[in-house]
Amino acid sequence: MSVPSENQPSENPQSETAAAVNGGNASGVTATEWLTMPDLVDALDETLGRVRRLIDEHYLVGSRRTGVFAVPSIFLVDGHPLSSLRGTIIVLQDAGFTDDEVIDWLLADDEELGRSPIAALLAGHKSAVRRVARTLA
Repeated sequence: MSVPSENQPSENPQSETAAAVNGGNASGVTATEWLTMPDLVDALDETLGRVRRLIDEHYLVGSRRTGVFAVPSIFLVDGHPLSSLRGTIIVLQDAGFTDDEVIDWLLADDEELGRSPIAALLAGHKSAVRRVARTLA
């Protein structure tokens, strides 16, 4: 199913951008697939307007670093935004982080956490992640 969108790069919603992988190598960055807006509509089973609202209300955060707006797929769990992500995004934005910096911080390994913040959130360690995030202000 294709949803018309100004952000849709082609007629195929499984675009190269959606399949792009963020390096999971020596750089210490968690590898993840990137989902474009049409991909998010399908993955979340929501309307385009609702997906945009989830982004506007900080339940998800995305980037145009590849030219097309996309969100790391690791931010979704069982067809929903990771529940602990919103508060963490807000803490980081309050500390002055841009959306790109929020994503980079969430995906990069953190020495204090012993893994990437997103991995810690997925493991249920919301308090530890937010404690570290608050020190970045």
